[in-house]
Amino acid sequence: MSYLIGLTGSIGMGKSTTARMFADEGCAVWDADAAVHRLYAPGGAAVEPMGAAFPDAIVDGAVSRTRLKEIIGADPTALGRIEQIVHPLVGEDRQAFIAATDADIVVLDIPLLFEGRGAAMMDTTVVVSVPPEVQRERVLARGTMTEAQFEAIRAKQMPDADKRRLADHVVITETLEEARDQVRAIVAAIRREMADA
Repeated sequence: MSYLIGLTGSIGMGKSTTARMFADEGCAVWDADAAVHRLYAPGGAAVEPMGAAFPDAIVDGAVSRTRLKEIIGADPTALGRIEQIVHPLVGEDRQAFIAATDADIVVLDIPLLFEGRGAAMMDTTVVVSVPPEVQRERVLARGTMTEAQFEAIRAKQMPDADKRRLADHVVITETLEEARDQVRAIVAAIRREMADA
């Protein structure tokens, strides 16, 4: 049995970079967003059920995220129906990944870990965090969204303070060195605990 770490954090906090640091320490990393991309790709498990529920969402044999946004924009109740199709498939993908790995530690990168009550399935939880001004600066520096879009996303996410309070570990990602030291300390503590068990 692998030891399960639930990794989460709001937009711009450095979650993807932190996940790579866990991978560098020999942990197997599963990414919820990447799983959705696989499910939406041509031949993916979500294409057929999504096409049945939302025929306009299928473009070139794949689920179009752009079309989904338009569908949700026109009908806010569509989001719940989409989630009913996609969430069980994401769960199956996650379980298949855990079953297939022989890594001692598995990191499950789940954006809505606490909102979706996924934390209960984990052996421990890690939240990545930076001060709000650093978060804003990082997201806007990407050049992919306006400040208003960023604020809208942040308003939908559980506040960072709440995530930090719920987490077993907090990794501060203001500098790469600081984050890497914290990741190494978490992994070392878990491996010591597993060796003593």
